[in-house]
Amino acid sequence: MEEDERAVEFKGLFEDPAFICEDSLFSDYSTPIARFQDDITWLRPQEICPSPALFPDNTNDGHAKQGLLGDCWFLCACTILLKYQHLMNKVVPPAQPQWGERGYRGSFLFRLWQHGCWTEVTVDDRLPCLNGKLCFSRCQSPTAFWVALLEKAYAKLQGSYERLWAGQVSEALVDLTGGLAERWSLGDCGTEEDQGRGSSDSDWVRRRRLDLDLLHAVREGCSVSCSVHSAPGGASELGQFHALSVMEWVDVRTVERGGVRLIRIRNPWGRRCWEGAWRESGEGWNSLDPACTLNLLGRAQEAEFWVDETEFLLQFDDVTVGYPINEEGHLQSIYSGKLLTHSHQTSDRWVKGHSAGGCRNNSSFGSNPQFWLRVFERGEVLVSLLQHRRYSRNTGHHYTQSPEEGSSTTQHQHYQAIALHMWKVEKKCLNLSGTLNSPPCASTHCHAYEREVVLHTHLDPGCHLLIPSTFLQGGEGSFLLRVFSSSPTSLSAVKTPGPSLPLVTEGEWETNYLRGAWVTGSSAGGSRNFLSHWQNPRFPVTMGDNIAGSTGVNVRVTLHQNCPDTDLQAIGFHLYKTPEGQEQAESTVPREEEPVASCIPHCYTQAVSLACCLPPGAYVIVPSTYQPDSPGQFTLTVARKIHRRVVKSQERLGRAIQEVSHISVMRS
Repeated sequence: MEEDERAVEFKGLFEDPAFICEDSLFSDYSTPIARFQDDITWLRPQEICPSPALFPDNTNDGHAKQGLLGDCWFLCACTILLKYQHLMNKVVPPAQPQWGERGYRGSFLFRLWQHGCWTEVTVDDRLPCLNGKLCFSRCQSPTAFWVALLEKAYAKLQGSYERLWAGQVSEALVDLTGGLAERWSLGDCGTEEDQGRGSSDSDWVRRRRLDLDLLHAVREGCSVSCSVHSAPGGASELGQFHALSVMEWVDVRTVERGGVRLIRIRNPWGRRCWEGAWRESGEGWNSLDPACTLNLLGRAQEAEFWVDETEFLLQFDDVTVGYPINEEGHLQSIYSGKLLTHSHQTSDRWVKGHSAGGCRNNSSFGSNPQFWLRVFERGEVLVSLLQHRRYSRNTGHHYTQSPEEGSSTTQHQHYQAIALHMWKVEKKCLNLSGTLNSPPCASTHCHAYEREVVLHTHLDPGCHLLIPSTFLQGGEGSFLLRVFSSSPTSLSAVKTPGPSLPLVTEGEWETNYLRGAWVTGSSAGGSRNFLSHWQNPRFPVTMGDNIAGSTGVNVRVTLHQNCPDTDLQAIGFHLYKTPEGQEQAESTVPREEEPVASCIPHCYTQAVSLACCLPPGAYVIVPSTYQPDSPGQFTLTVARKIHRRVVKSQERLGRAIQEVSHISVMRS
C-alpha cells in the first residue's frame, strides 16, 4: 500500500503519543534485536492479514509463539490466561471494538498489576514487523493478535520492548494475575556466597526442592513453568536461560506393571525440540500400552513434547508455580489447597540512615520497618515481600538487562537480596531487643535476589512482629507487604518516630513549602518513560553561596501527595541542572538533559524524599506520578543547609512552617 493511500485509510485511528513506535523498541540498544532497528516497520493487524481478530476460534491456536524478542518468561506466564477466562477478562477487558466493527479506533485497553493495584494501559495496534510479518511474539494462529498487543502493553509499562529481554516467569505471573508465584529448585542448591554473606549468617538454609506430589490438590488450577540455565542434553538448541510451560503431568502404568510419571511441556518457540526417550518416536513409548501411547501423543499439540519425571529433574533447573485464583479473586494455597479468603497489603521503604538496617548480622537490624500481624483464629498464612525494581542512577530508567535471560547477574542488577522474619510477641509489652535476639517463629531463611519472597506458615491466634529487610545495611528501596490467610487477620505498621527534615542533620536548615497539582490533560505528564513527562509542574530552586559545604548532605527534598491512603498514586521526582545564564523565572531544561539526582522508582506512598549534595547553581525539580493523566495535589518541601550558627530547634521549626512565596511554579 502506498504511503498516501495508507494515510487516508488509517486517518483518525489512535496513535499513542506516550509510546511512539520508533521510540518504543530500545532503551540502550544492548540486546540482539538492535541489529534490526533499521528494518522494522509498524503495521496494523488489518495490514498483516485480511481478517484479524483478538482471539482465534480454537483455543489451542491462541497460544503464544516467541519471535525475535527474548521474552519467553512473559509468554509462559500468558499461558494461564488462556486456561482461565476470568483471568483473561481481567487483563483483556471483553467487548472491545475490533477490526471492521463499529467503534474500532485503533486502540486496545489492558489491565496489568503493578505495585499493589491494577493499572490500565492503552496502546495503539501498530505492531513491529519484518517483511510484513510480526517479528516479536504472536499467536499460533496468524490471524489472532491478543498476544502481540498484550506484549506491547507490557512493554509500554516497562518502558520499551527491549526491557522485556530477560526476566523471571514469576514476575510476569504476578503482573498478569495480581497473585503469588514461587520458584523452586530442581538441581543443586549451591550456597549464599553470591550474596556476599559471611558464614555467620545463621538464617541461611539450603533452597527448597520441588515435589510435584505437593501440587496434587491444585494441579488443575495452578500455573507451572520450567526453565533451563544451560543447554540440556535433550535439546541443545535451547541454549542458555530458556523458559517453557508445563501443561500437565500424569501417572501411567507400564506393560511391566511398573509406574512412570510423564510431563507434557510446551516450548514458546512454537515447535518441538526434544530428543529424549519420550519424543514422538522415542523408545519410551514401547513400555506403555499402545492405547495409552496413542492417547498421550494425541494430547501433545504443536510445540509440545513429553518427558518422564527422572529426565525432567535431570535436565531442568527451576520450576515456577503460580497460585490458583478463583473467580472471586481468592488465592488457593499450593501447600494445602485451602482458599485464602482474607488478604491485606501495605507499602513502605528502606531509607538509608533511618530504616535500612540490613540483615540480622547487623546491630541495626531493629531499625528496619516493622509490622504487626494479628491472627484471630488458627489458620494458614502466606506473607509476601515484594520489592520495587531498582533504577539506573545514570539514566533514571531501569537497569539494563543482560541478554542472558534469568541469569544471576541480571537479578543482582535489578534487585537487592531481601528476606522476611516473624516473631510471636505480646504486643503491649514488647521488648524489641530481647525479641530480636531470640529465634524467629518463621522466616524466608536466606536473603534472596528476587523481586518477591514468600513466607508460608500456620499461626495460632495472637500478635506477630514482621520485619522485612535487605541483606546489606543501608540498602534503600520501596516494597509492598502482602498477607493472605485462611482465617481472619489484620496488618498494621508499628508506629515509630519519623525523621524530621530540618533536624536530622547538625546545622541550620532553611525550609520552603511549595504546593502544586497534576491536572489531567495539562500538567500530569507521568514519569520519564513517557514523552509527556515535561508537562509536569516544575519548581526552580537556587543553591546560593550561603548554602553549606560542597561535601555531605546540603539539600533534602520531600514530595508529599495530599490524599487519603486509599487514593495513593505512584510518585517520584527528578532534579535537573538549569543551563547557566538563565533567569530563575525562565528556567528551562533541554528535554535530553539527564537529572543530577532522582527519587525513584515511583512509589505508592504518602511521601518520598531524597537527601543529596548539590553545588551552587540553579536547579529545577520535576515531581510526577508514574502514569500520565493521573490527577492529584501535592506539597513539595525543600530544605537547604545554610551557613549560620545553629539556633534552637523550636526556632528552626517555627521558620520551617512559614510558606515562602518567592519560588514560583512553572508549567510548560
